Amino acid sequence: MSIFVNAEGGLTTAGYIGCIVLILALLLAVLFVRGNGETQSKQMSAKKLAYCAMCIALAAVTCMIKVFEFPFGGSVTLCTMLFGMLPAWFYGLKTGLLCGLIYGIVQFVLGPYVMTPVQVLFDYVFAFMIMGIAGIFCNQKNGLVKGYIAAVLGRWIMATIAGLIWVSLGSTAWEGWAPLPYSMAYNGAYIGAEAVLTLVILSVPAVRKALSRIKKQAIS
Repeated sequence: MSIFVNAEGGLTTAGYIGCIVLILALLLAVLFVRGNGETQSKQMSAKKLAYCAMCIALAAVTCMIKVFEFPFGGSVTLCTMLFGMLPAWFYGLKTGLLCGLIYGIVQFVLGPYVMTPVQVLFDYVFAFMIMGIAGIFCNQKNGLVKGYIAAVLGRWIMATIAGLIWVSLGSTAWEGWAPLPYSMAYNGAYIGAEAVLTLVILSVPAVRKALSRIKKQAIS
């Protein structure tokens, strides 16, 4: 068995470290490319890079922590989507979309499942990149909750499209269900359940205050 994967198929300590190193390498590569065409004042700072990498790493780790698994497939993870959209809430739309793209790549590296190139785009690229739309609300009152809801809806739409692709490639929908309602319900069940759980956590004032303090530190 690989030093990065244990007998149960999960990541070992070395695997988690490797995941974080991979994330940092991807972010550094993006920083280098962006920096070639931007002035020094507009380049992503090391602090911003560190916070984005931390959020993506937390999203990558928590996606493996399953709070609940549905018998028909799909699972509720430990606030993965919240961590995935935090860069957008911290720094805005462009950074959020970029970090979502990188997170999608990390997800593909950790657990690739390829049927067609289009399926990969909707399952790994668009599904996570779209969460960057939370950045639209980054400077608004209650922007964290508004941004999270927007990110969840975007993720659900992309997952629904991916589900239609899966059905078109031979996957079986529930008996008596047409492909579109099936995909909407199937993906809505686990995405919606995690969203409700996360929104309950975010309803705790201490949690919101803690995240607001982290944001102030991230953008200062």
